[in-house]
Amino acid sequence: QVQLVESGGGLVQAGGSLRLSCAANGRTFSSYSMGWFRQAPGKEREFVSSINWNGYNTYYADSVKGRFTISRDNAKNTGYLQMNSLKPEDTAVYYCTARPGYPSSYYSDYDFRGQGTQVTVSS
Repeated sequence: QVQLVESGGGLVQAGGSLRLSCAANGRTFSSYSMGWFRQAPGKEREFVSSINWNGYNTYYADSVKGRFTISRDNAKNTGYLQMNSLKPEDTAVYYCTARPGYPSSYYSDYDFRGQGTQVTVSS
């Protein structure tokens, strides 16, 4: 079992930056792929980014490409999502996920999910 806890969300002005963290317990995290998803009010949950177990392969939604960077530190059992040039449309609850095997852009593919952290971007 892997438990995931997100942190780093908050209120920021448009154009600002935030770094989300995803702390995992469980010694198997370093062998898992990790993903970030988000859900805005009244909208479906959507894929944001994913990374494979060693960090060599990363994937991004078109809407965040060039602005967000996913990374991980397996020695600390922690994943990150650096968000720059934030826009009001990035406002959402952000969820960290993990799964064995390859990264996926489907939330349902992930076995382990955090509770989410709120990101609010004001205009």
